Amino acid sequence: MVEKLTEFFENKLSGPMEKISQERHLRAIRDGIVATLPLIIVGSFFLIIAMPPLPQDWEIYKFLNGHAGTILLPYRMTMFIMAVYATFGIGYSLAESYDLDKLTGGILSMIAFLCTITPVSVSADSNAGVSGWVMPMANLGGGGLFVSIVVSIIAVEVYRLTSKSKFKIKMPEQVPPAVARSFEALTPTIVILVGMACITYFLGFDWHLAISKVVSPLVEAADSLPSVLLLVFLITFFWSFGIHGVSIIGSIARPLWLQLIDANTAAIAAGNAPTAIAAEPLFQWFIWIGGSGCTIGLAILLAFTAKSKFAKSLGKTAFLPAVFNINEPLIFGTPIVLNPVLIVPFIIVPMICATIAWFATSLGLVSHVVVTAPWTLPGPIGAYLATGGDWRAAVLCIILIIVSVVGYYPFVKIYDNKLLKQEQE
Repeated sequence: MVEKLTEFFENKLSGPMEKISQERHLRAIRDGIVATLPLIIVGSFFLIIAMPPLPQDWEIYKFLNGHAGTILLPYRMTMFIMAVYATFGIGYSLAESYDLDKLTGGILSMIAFLCTITPVSVSADSNAGVSGWVMPMANLGGGGLFVSIVVSIIAVEVYRLTSKSKFKIKMPEQVPPAVARSFEALTPTIVILVGMACITYFLGFDWHLAISKVVSPLVEAADSLPSVLLLVFLITFFWSFGIHGVSIIGSIARPLWLQLIDANTAAIAAGNAPTAIAAEPLFQWFIWIGGSGCTIGLAILLAFTAKSKFAKSLGKTAFLPAVFNINEPLIFGTPIVLNPVLIVPFIIVPMICATIAWFATSLGLVSHVVVTAPWTLPGPIGAYLATGGDWRAAVLCIILIIVSVVGYYPFVKIYDNKLLKQEQE
């Protein structure tokens, strides 16, 4: 049975899934959004600084909270408008996949995205004396991410079609490349700018409202325990057959995860309580402890309880990387891939951890995740930071590490005894 299933995945499923993960539009979405992660990580930490996890009667808390508006400005210029940066990244990556000018692809995508936003007229403020037009910031953040994806693809496809057609300005070879690119981009710029302006401003089409109605059910469904368990199962299931589960599933789920974390950070910045549970940091710090499959328990058991030389040597080698959530040595060294013994806890343990973490958050035993901490931090530290400095999250992470050890233990014993028998023979 196992051999037939293995053969099916290797011959029938592995190839198509790899092709899906490398499809140019999905790859562009993944690369464009991943490119924003440094801004998201650094920007979100200003939430902790503005509202530190300290007693409210401390002077340092009063000082920081009193200047929260100023402290949060770097957050508002980074994570709060993540869709702006993602748009450029998606257009850049997609243009590159078509061998078009990458910079032009990114800029055209930005034009298209900004033309989906209708500035709001404001009257003169009696205090500040300000009047004119302002941009609705909500559409520049996570709320505009799906619009960003759609219009970036449209913009680059228009760029590709005009580049292949005769309706473009071709400059002589003597013209400097930078100048030539500027003139060659005139045609797609006219098409995109006029087309998007007509659709948005003259026809009155609300891109953000329309796409929000389409994706809202997906976002709501993503923030549920069944969705979390399904994603955990799919990622670990694909990994079990050597297919990079996070690469495939993450490309689809990350825009949803980002909308959830953006909703939480926006709520915190506005002084409200966050409500979304299933943002990506929940997976990172309470489910993928030690890496996909919650393999921190496997690393601990191999390093400190294994009797066979191979398992103990592998455990000592893989333990330190596992502390920093790098588990490729375990996945391919034990191996977990195509290993009928270790596949079971590799799938089941993170699903148990996901269930515990979900109920702990929904019941208010730990705070909601509001910060995207660097994924290479040790689990309890990352959990503490991701929840805005909640020490209970660090305790929960330690409890889940113990759950991982207990869950992997009987299977590691079977695996280790088998290796020990082979070495003795």
